[in-house]
Amino acid sequence: MKVRFLLDENLSPRLKIAILRLNPAIDILRLGESNAPTLRTLDPDVLVYLQLSQRLLVTDNRASMPANLEAH
Repeated sequence: MKVRFLLDENLSPRLKIAILRLNPAIDILRLGESNAPTLRTLDPDVLVYLQLSQRLLVTDNRASMPANLEAH
């Protein structure tokens, strides 16, 4: 199974560009793109999306995501 990623909106959009430059085969989306949750989607809804889409979240959100992850 191929690992798929979702970049949180708190990360620079340039990160996706840099990752794909290193390996264009990586399946990576960023919040706000088509087929991804919209910008400012609440953490619990992002977690549901991740579960349904079988993606791993890449984030730097240390303020709210840990508590939401535990509740999820």
